[in-house]
Amino acid sequence: MRTVAVVGTSLAGLRSAQELRARGFGGRLVMIGAEPPYDRPPLSKDFLLGKVSAEDLALAGQDCLDGLDAEWRIGVRAEKFGREGVTLADGTTITADGYVIATGAVARTLGAARNLKGVHTLRTLDDAVCLKQDLAAGPVSVVVVGAGFIGAEVASACRLLGHDVTVIEAMPVPLAPVLGARMGVVCGELHAENDVRLIAGVAVAGFAGTERVTGVRLADGREIRADLVVAGVGARPATEWLTGSGLAVDDGVLVDSGCVTANPRVIAVGDVARYRCRLRGRGVRSEHWTAANEQAGAAVENLLAGVTVTHFARHGYFWSDQYGRRLQFAGVATEDVRIVEGDVASKRFVATYHRGDVLAGVFAIDSPRPFTKLRRAL
Repeated sequence: MRTVAVVGTSLAGLRSAQELRARGFGGRLVMIGAEPPYDRPPLSKDFLLGKVSAEDLALAGQDCLDGLDAEWRIGVRAEKFGREGVTLADGTTITADGYVIATGAVARTLGAARNLKGVHTLRTLDDAVCLKQDLAAGPVSVVVVGAGFIGAEVASACRLLGHDVTVIEAMPVPLAPVLGARMGVVCGELHAENDVRLIAGVAVAGFAGTERVTGVRLADGREIRADLVVAGVGARPATEWLTGSGLAVDDGVLVDSGCVTANPRVIAVGDVARYRCRLRGRGVRSEHWTAANEQAGAAVENLLAGVTVTHFARHGYFWSDQYGRRLQFAGVATEDVRIVEGDVASKRFVATYHRGDVLAGVFAIDSPRPFTKLRRAL
């Protein structure tokens, strides 16, 4: 293998490049991305709060990037992938022997509000800069649509900045698909305990305002005042550029348990990849930092081998910082939930999920040491 093209220069792409060099690949390495490598998790937390700057978000120092001895094509998007290689927005085509697809995901938008000022998504640094500037205008009524982890983190940051915040969630219980209903209720309580209004079990029907948003209309007829709206309604994998490529795509690039597509010269990692999870026995697309960081090792080993020789088999793990608390989860949620340490009422505890006598998952709030011990037991 003489040339490898990495499409996507965020965490999964950068880690793949580092793995290629660490595993002895000395050929031509081309890095293609719309943005330089930076860390996304702080965008909804410390960046909005002004604790870190854009420069602080860099995933690697310049010496580290230079050490990759790569050709960087930053600021140009991949538009097509086929037999000839990767065609870029500037019309050039990069041909390689191996390809790493790490294009991540794109924030879902609130279609009915796409033309209104004051309506934001939060996925990129540019998104975060725009939101931060809008919030800096002064105390405003913020409505966050979606009570998932990103939505909850944005709500937390906005409240800490002094804004009036309402969170709207279509599901009756926030985060129930991820944490189960019991722990979802606990997470929902964090909002009320910090003077944030949570409206759950009601969908958004529309928006008020002509040029700028002034309110959010709910399906039950209510209208919530909003000077600013943030959509935290999930993300979709960035796969449009793969149309006609011959690669199988279904809510992500379909890969095996080693992150390899049906073409052994093409691997996919990070948010864009739907891999065959041996631990769950089904396809999984993980949008969490840890998966993007860890998949690269197995995927690159398989790319260099030309066949799947190793598998990515890690339990999912993620964390979230909300209202000054650290939430951590690993594994899989089940209906059998047990509080094994601490007290739910105080919001400092560890809960475990079980399948019979088998530990399936762990969730904790402000209990990092016991959480880590139990995570290792998964």
